[in-house]
Amino acid sequence: MSLSGARRPRWLLSVAGLAVALFFLAPYLVMIIGSFKTRSEILSVPPTYLPTEWHPENYFDMWSTPETPLPYNMVSTIVISVCATLLVLAVAMPAAYYSARHRFPGKLVFLLLVLVTQMLQPTVLAAGLFREFFTLGIHDTWLAMILVNAAFNLSFAVWIMHSFFAGVPKEIEEAAALDGATRMQTLRTVILPLVWPGIVTAIIFTFVACWNEFAASLVILTTAENQPLSVALTKFVGQYSTSWQYVFGVSVVGIVPVVILFALIERRLVAGLTAGSVK
Repeated sequence: MSLSGARRPRWLLSVAGLAVALFFLAPYLVMIIGSFKTRSEILSVPPTYLPTEWHPENYFDMWSTPETPLPYNMVSTIVISVCATLLVLAVAMPAAYYSARHRFPGKLVFLLLVLVTQMLQPTVLAAGLFREFFTLGIHDTWLAMILVNAAFNLSFAVWIMHSFFAGVPKEIEEAAALDGATRMQTLRTVILPLVWPGIVTAIIFTFVACWNEFAASLVILTTAENQPLSVALTKFVGQYSTSWQYVFGVSVVGIVPVVILFALIERRLVAGLTAGSVK
């Protein structure tokens, strides 16, 4: 086979991969380009793919629009997502480690119940949660949404980290104990680095789910300043008019932190998955 014939399939695969990537990235490109247009240009018929005049001031004007206090919504989203993710990790890691290392009555039932809770959605329980938080006096607060997001993402975090903890041989812990390491030292310096891919997976899943949560926030958080970006975004969609340029702009701003998180943590995820593959 000639050299050109051997390279042809690779060239075709590259073209096919690029086509698939453009297909999935097309909505994001439309959203980004639309955020630099005016509302009339977005609704123009026939549509224009590129703006006749770019309007970067849309990204500045949307922060001071009368529809929503967007700076407060951004802070609310960050606080709720970060705190809920930290709470999930603080509870899920010891729960997953204990369930992976110890046998106790009803262990299988416990793990199945943990998985079953993932089938429940905040939308179904939003009204009941609002009533419960109203009774406790913490409705319309960040604390209420931190607890809701943590509760609905805890099950997945426990389940995924349980699999990683169970995959670490017990002999590693026994060897560390023979070297004089305490249980906490073994967990911190030996076990956690080995299960880091599972922890990273739980962090990404939990943070993204908390960042995008909508239904429970819409019901529980009634003050505009306390609502996250996912709810604030709907304020630009009116009954008779929609500020599409701001809808696109807020959507782009909402995507950026998630992309940055994954970019920062992706290298550690890959490093953890390939750790020990080469001796």
